[in-house]
Amino acid sequence: MKYLVMLTVAATLAAQTPQAVLSQKDAEQLATRMVQLIESTAFAVPGLTRASEPVKQNAEMTFTAMQRTPMNAALTYQFINHVKAYLALSDSIPRPYPFPQTADQQYAELREDLQRMQQHFEGLLEAQNHVDRNRAADPNQIARYATENAKLPPPGKNPRVVFTGDSITDYWRLNEYFPGQDFVNRGIAGQTTTQVLARFEQDVIGLHPKAVVVLAGTNDLGRSVPLSQIEDNLALMGDAAKAHGIKAAFASILPTSDYHKDVDPRNEQVASHPIASIRALNAWLADHCRAEGFVYIDYYSALVDASGQMQADASDDGLHPNSKGYRIMSPLVLNAVAALTGPEDPKKRRFGILGR
Repeated sequence: MKYLVMLTVAATLAAQTPQAVLSQKDAEQLATRMVQLIESTAFAVPGLTRASEPVKQNAEMTFTAMQRTPMNAALTYQFINHVKAYLALSDSIPRPYPFPQTADQQYAELREDLQRMQQHFEGLLEAQNHVDRNRAADPNQIARYATENAKLPPPGKNPRVVFTGDSITDYWRLNEYFPGQDFVNRGIAGQTTTQVLARFEQDVIGLHPKAVVVLAGTNDLGRSVPLSQIEDNLALMGDAAKAHGIKAAFASILPTSDYHKDVDPRNEQVASHPIASIRALNAWLADHCRAEGFVYIDYYSALVDASGQMQADASDDGLHPNSKGYRIMSPLVLNAVAALTGPEDPKKRRFGILGR
């Protein structure tokens, strides 16, 4: 048996994560105002509206991306550069005389707002650098759930089930989709199977669940990790669960899609997550579950379309499920949990749906 005993120590954080100057809400309000000022000031200078239209559109597109990816330093920097480009363009075009006082005040406001956004960006950059330093000290993010694990009470009347994996698990608000259940979320966005395996002792076994649901491997494929290594890591998780009397379910890798790349080029997912690789890993996983007595959860078949991609309306970025995607997945995992934890009275089963 491949069971691996994991000996890990939580990293001590030297300092608290620095906060960005603005909250996400304030940053969005500031960016909205800046886009409005670009439009209104352009009207005051003949020819500037037409000349600045591409810059304004770029600023609006970047702002939309900022709303989808909160507190993103790279997008904030890109937005700042769009505003700087607009101001440079407006300075190159002669202004009429006399120049309206209102327009002059709006230009001054835009420049002040630009300074505030610059400070916000510097705060975000400082925070990101702090996160990067912490990740270097704790590459498997053992510290992420250390405090929560220590405070978690022993399992009660309902069977405890730990969900572990990457962002698809991390972003799944289990208490809202499955109220009344003892479902514990231990997903961490961005993690590979190697990192999930490194946390398995602390974040799964140490919580004494009756069952574990593993959904991992998407990030491995995105980083071109060999299938053999992914398979070994998943097999080790199953061995560890079995050695501690924990029943295990392994979920298939979800399909990805390119349907949303026109909204944002970063939503092009298929090339980095090849359809053939996803199918091959899922086929191995299904066979492994049959051979080892684990439950296989086939999310892939429920979410894939005729072209082999994630159904367009089941994801907003081609990688992560949206509320519809999670609603498709929810009954599948409930069936798996029922198979793992024994007979369940259907009258006592509660299934919550989170709207979007």
